[in-house]
Amino acid sequence: MARCCRRLTADIAGEFLASVDTFLFDCDGVLWNHQDATPGAVETLDKLRNLNKKVFFVTNNSTKSRADYVKKCLQLGFHAEEDEIICTAFVAAQYLKSILPANSKVYVMGMPGMLQELDKAGIRHIGSGPDVIHGTITEWVQTELDPEVNCVLLGFDENISYLKVMKAASYARRKGAFFVATNEDNELPMDGPIVIPGTGVVVAAVKTAAARDPIVVGKPHHPMFDMIAKSFNVEPDRTVMVGDRLNTDIMWANNCGLHSIMVLTGIATLEEAQHLMTSNSIEHQKQIPEFYLDKIGDLEEFLN
Repeated sequence: MARCCRRLTADIAGEFLASVDTFLFDCDGVLWNHQDATPGAVETLDKLRNLNKKVFFVTNNSTKSRADYVKKCLQLGFHAEEDEIICTAFVAAQYLKSILPANSKVYVMGMPGMLQELDKAGIRHIGSGPDVIHGTITEWVQTELDPEVNCVLLGFDENISYLKVMKAASYARRKGAFFVATNEDNELPMDGPIVIPGTGVVVAAVKTAAARDPIVVGKPHHPMFDMIAKSFNVEPDRTVMVGDRLNTDIMWANNCGLHSIMVLTGIATLEEAQHLMTSNSIEHQKQIPEFYLDKIGDLEEFLN
């Protein structure tokens, strides 16, 4: 798709919207910020549905299950079915279900939402919750590993510890072990001066110690869209990704051959996107959106 980062305006919106059947929306920073829907977001999605457009909620957040997201959507006024929620906890569970041998066991660094999706997929797992180190490093190396574990799955884990990183890296180093991560986002979207490290911090720690890279299922990598395309007969060139992060949402769109719209209600700024247009770096070029809007609610006026 053309990467020109131009404002989506009324004179071009009609033709563009007619060429798109499927809308993929990032959640935090696009449809809502914390506990408030962004202006016009609910109305925009309702109008898209009335025009028989497919709508999906696509997020790298691995802490919540699809059921959790349906509940949050309803609380904020969005209509949402579980099949329309594409979260990395679900994608990771389905990906593992497709590649793991029968009766496999997974060592997980993640939150309850991920465990719920693994349970629904019938995948055995260990490792959730706090894991505290006692004693000295001489005693740490005596830690017993589960002989049945043949896979490591990394997501956001507020209980990250040296011991959990040590176990995850040790399991990942096993011959033939599967190694998967939900995403590599560097931080969580939060206001204020405090930086909340994201899943990327968990992944960086484990893959450094394990001396190998995981398969990442979330944006900007292919597995998430591959699942959407296969499950819902979605055509890339008739699909648009609407997001607020250049290095995940927009890069994902460009990696997968989708249209893209950046909104300015979340992480990225217009100045950042325009600056990338001056770079010759392929990585930077992949982060340039096709269009931008101040907020997703601006799309509503083009749908009348």
